[in-house]
Amino acid sequence: MQFDPLNDRVAIRRLDPAAKTKGGVLLPDNAQDVPVEGEVLTVGPGRRDDAGRLVPMTVKPGDRVLFGKWSGAEVKLGGQDLLVMPESDILGICRK
Repeated sequence: MQFDPLNDRVAIRRLDPAAKTKGGVLLPDNAQDVPVEGEVLTVGPGRRDDAGRLVPMTVKPGDRVLFGKWSGAEVKLGGQDLLVMPESDILGICRK
């Protein structure tokens, strides 16, 4: 299924958190934090400013981003769990 977000929304796939601590202790699922890092899968065209001009998106598909712990709406599309959120909920882009 093809999914195209509208306006300034992005679809993000959460990246799995580490299942081990730095000391090597395995963490059960209920002890792990909610992931706050993800990969952008698709983006909308952008938002409109007060004059009606299109403001392009800053993020693009493939970017690794950080977002708030409880940001976005969780949806299930094509067997994948995704987050759909406005670009303004993204805190930053992770660079290597």
